[in-house]
Amino acid sequence: MIAPSVPTPPYDVAIVGGGPAGLAAALAVAETGARTALVARRLPYADNRTTALLGGSVDFLETLGVWQRCADKAAALMTMRLVDDTGRLIRAPEVKFVCHEIGLDTFGFNIENRELMVAFEARASELPNLIRIDDDAETVAPEDAQVTIRTAGGTTLSARLVVGADGRQSLCRDAAGIAVKRHPLGQTALTFNIAHSRPHRNMSTEFHTPNGPCVFVPLPGNRSSIVWVNTPKNAEALMALDDAALSAAIEKQSHHILGRIDVAPGRHAFPLGIEEPRELAGNRIVLVGEAAHVVPPIGAQGLNLGLRDAADLAETVRDAGIAGQDIGAPDVIARFARMRRSDIRSRTFAIDLANRSLLSDLLPVQAVRAAGMHAMSAVGPLRRLAMREGLSPSWRRGVA
Repeated sequence: MIAPSVPTPPYDVAIVGGGPAGLAAALAVAETGARTALVARRLPYADNRTTALLGGSVDFLETLGVWQRCADKAAALMTMRLVDDTGRLIRAPEVKFVCHEIGLDTFGFNIENRELMVAFEARASELPNLIRIDDDAETVAPEDAQVTIRTAGGTTLSARLVVGADGRQSLCRDAAGIAVKRHPLGQTALTFNIAHSRPHRNMSTEFHTPNGPCVFVPLPGNRSSIVWVNTPKNAEALMALDDAALSAAIEKQSHHILGRIDVAPGRHAFPLGIEEPRELAGNRIVLVGEAAHVVPPIGAQGLNLGLRDAADLAETVRDAGIAGQDIGAPDVIARFARMRRSDIRSRTFAIDLANRSLLSDLLPVQAVRAAGMHAMSAVGPLRRLAMREGLSPSWRRGVA
């Protein structure tokens, strides 16, 4: 006689989405001891975009056992230089932020996302209580006591808490009934990597142009990654250039500070916007990464916000487990939402304000912006405050 099959008990937490934020959330939650499922297809990460990991992000990745696997593929960020390249009547002075001024060896590190993903995947494979469902989620159905997920391949699983790390078009967010406020910015970011003849000396340089910032961020060796924010028309024209012509264009934009430039294969262009979900949690579902916030690539906040999402999620799960609470209960997920709300809103507001002030043709706005930049350049305590807040919110450092 064949014994009847016993239903598999539900997972404590299921993460939907296998990008950097989703993998970080899966690792952090699994480290709490929770029975964790990661629902995401394993896909080759061919994108050559990079991430500047700031503040506590590197420390967090180190605690997860990830950073040790990819640190040698990253370049240290020791100086950040802001240059007004608008050519306007009222121009801001150059501002230089140096990590040693606030007692740090580095502000962080810049690394190619694909190198980071290899390290994430390697660590994820080592955790026995982290089960990988190598498939896409097709439906997410919240119920009173659990959330049921069905994959494209027909696998069904349930969890007391589901984490939506499934990006801008989040299936989990829709399942939770959370609306999104979207604000297109009318700008396009062009990203690519370059090799150059002069050393970058671990200095990130951000040229502020009338159409948005153009940022040169160090990579290992005489290489840098570029984020060039422009009008959609200009970005389209730049994308159409061959490598030699684009190399000449970015060398001119750099004012030749890095010498001769050669563009590496692989370039991407994407429209910029700000997306803010009305809520961060509901119906046993919480949101992290770009399901929870979309901001322009200004100030290197995107994935750093996503990693703080993962850290706060793990803290919520751990605390609820210690207290014997249902980790998907409304009061528990509301606590996570409160933890994340001020960080996300303050960063979104600051990025939007900085971008708007740069694009504005109004002389009073330009004057205020120039005065603020001058103050940061001339007043040490203000500059040091700006550096610390740029790395991580003061409340996360225990500052009132």
